[in-house]
Amino acid sequence: MKKVGIVGGIGPEATVDYYQTIISKFQEKIGSKEELPELYINSINMYKMFRLLMNGQTEEVIHYLTDAVQKLESAGADFVVMCGNTPHIVFDQIQQQVQVPMISIVEETCLKAQELSLEKIGLIGTKFTMENDFFQKPFVSHNIEIVVPNQSEQEYIHRKIVEELENGIVNKETKEGFFTIINQMINRDGIQGIILGCTELPMLIKNEDLTIHTLNTAEIHINKIIDIIFED
Repeated sequence: MKKVGIVGGIGPEATVDYYQTIISKFQEKIGSKEELPELYINSINMYKMFRLLMNGQTEEVIHYLTDAVQKLESAGADFVVMCGNTPHIVFDQIQQQVQVPMISIVEETCLKAQELSLEKIGLIGTKFTMENDFFQKPFVSHNIEIVVPNQSEQEYIHRKIVEELENGIVNKETKEGFFTIINQMINRDGIQGIILGCTELPMLIKNEDLTIHTLNTAEIHINKIIDIIFED
């Protein structure tokens, strides 16, 4: 079986979710609670990455994340994932500098959208994910339109992710605020689904909460990880 390397700490709550869910799905697939997947986690400083991005220090972000991936490669990982959407801003640049294959959360989410035959999807996440076009590129190439919230909505979403969700805080009022924004996007923009473009968002928004398709990027990513672990 293949060993996965996880760049964690982006953020900590998502890292814990990835670890526990990978174990759960692995045991379910293998049919035993007495087996565990072998994996590696390199937990980095999410706030350092955010500061570099805020200051426009893209090359430093690439170096920081590439170093994290290379450490997992040296440890013996057969493939590597980053358990956050935001670091995928520089995914292509990192992959070019390492030998180990990496699995993109963005590409896997795009494949899921195609599977669901969606044509117009909303995207929420950190300001870096909503403001940049790295998430939109593969969708546009498959004729899927990505819609992001307006500026004030983006600021609210980013603040709540960083101040609350990244610290494991789930607030009922915040949940209602997010639902208000998503419903406005449904009515205003005609979205058919919403991408939870931050791996902490499933703490707040569940699949059954909305009447439109919910694309849980963490869940989609983890399902692909399990598939690859069991590949020959």
